[in-house]
Amino acid sequence: MAYIDDDAYPDPDWLKYLAATFLDSGFVGVGGPNLPPCDDGWVADCVSNAPGGPIHVLLTDREAEHIPGCNMAYRKSALLEIGGFDERFRVAGDDVDVCWSLQKHNWQLGFSPAAVVWHHRRNSVRTYLKQQRGYGRAEALLEKKWPEKYNPAGHVSWAGRVYGNGFFTVLPRAGRIYQGIWGTAPFQRLYEPAPGWISSLVLMPEWFLIVGLLALLTGLSYSWKPLLLGAPLSLLALGAPLAHAAASGIRASPSRPTRSFVEKVRLAGVTTFLHLLQPLARLFGRVRWGLTPWRWIKAESPSLPRAHSIVLWSEVWRATQERLEEVEFALKELGVVVRRGGDFDNWDLEIPSGLLGSARLRMVAEEHYQGRQLVRWRVLPKCSRIGLVVLSALIAIAIGAGTARAWTACASVTMMSLLLGLSTLQECDAATASALRAIQERAVEPSSAQLVPGHSKGTFHTAPQSMANYVPAIGSIAEGED
Repeated sequence: MAYIDDDAYPDPDWLKYLAATFLDSGFVGVGGPNLPPCDDGWVADCVSNAPGGPIHVLLTDREAEHIPGCNMAYRKSALLEIGGFDERFRVAGDDVDVCWSLQKHNWQLGFSPAAVVWHHRRNSVRTYLKQQRGYGRAEALLEKKWPEKYNPAGHVSWAGRVYGNGFFTVLPRAGRIYQGIWGTAPFQRLYEPAPGWISSLVLMPEWFLIVGLLALLTGLSYSWKPLLLGAPLSLLALGAPLAHAAASGIRASPSRPTRSFVEKVRLAGVTTFLHLLQPLARLFGRVRWGLTPWRWIKAESPSLPRAHSIVLWSEVWRATQERLEEVEFALKELGVVVRRGGDFDNWDLEIPSGLLGSARLRMVAEEHYQGRQLVRWRVLPKCSRIGLVVLSALIAIAIGAGTARAWTACASVTMMSLLLGLSTLQECDAATASALRAIQERAVEPSSAQLVPGHSKGTFHTAPQSMANYVPAIGSIAEGED
């Protein structure tokens, strides 16, 4: 089953190349590039050079992680297996949802560079910005259905490379030519360095919220003059996206050759303008539908976050990995994001609740006679280091303004500090509560395992009658924990 948008038309051999890719591989879905036609006008040329267009994400030259909806085809059996397209995605996001649903079944998607579709871009700035707001709404809907695909900032972490016309670094770097030792490589290739985290941060829609915060602090300088030191930071924060937009506008290429200086300036100017407006339009759609950096998971019974210990006696032996996978699955069922610890981490699972707070879970199992196990769980709340640095800076500014009797600045910055601190505590508490609930639902099995009374702070207290002879010894073990 092949799909195309109503504002696109296929190349004459489009279906032939899609069918050939299906026959030559085990892919359940195949897509191809979508290119703008040459006769759509100069505004469409500017839009085609602006960010936020329908693009593909490739893992290799042939395997795709995402194929856009304007050029995609799927095996009917696979599409029926996942239940088809989700009706909630009416504006955009349906193609991303289908790709993720197929990959959840361990199926692969393919890419055919010859299966070309000619896709008309928006022909006015107003319709382009409306499209970007719709994409922001689709991102919010996707995050609600696929929270594990999003990072704490609310952005998708693609494993492959995103292809498009945007320049993903504020300061473009030269490519690297792989030629092998002494030029022994049979085929030379050009590699582009991955963008750094600073460049990626500047290009996020939420960067303008940081610009607004710095501008607000600078504006409070009328009450306390030292806050004027924030003016250079505000200019630097605003100048970074401006420089990126200007560089992208200068490098914009028209769909057909032109020698007119006026046309080149018009193309560069409008493209620069779109690079600045696109993140704002996307941010409006994301915030309007609840995808914000300050979103959090609501805890069932709010409380101050603290460390919790759980001591569990099990009469049935189970592998450590199996127990952790059960808790991981329970966390995903609760709709929270969960990450596995790496090779050099001293924790097993992490539950991020937002940008500011998370919880980390550790587990260890003591082997006893006849397959019995004493399992210890430890849940620790964790605050973001960047959040703590920002909170400390705001508290220092508030104290300085209060000492200088600049009450307007002091009250404003104190309010910011309180909001940031409460958000940090709430996110840590919500993540901790989710971890404890998952352990209670999956780790405690009434027929074969019981909670043992521990002596460390935050331990659950439920002791079975059958464990009466073991409680003294196990209690002494629990005392020495952490």
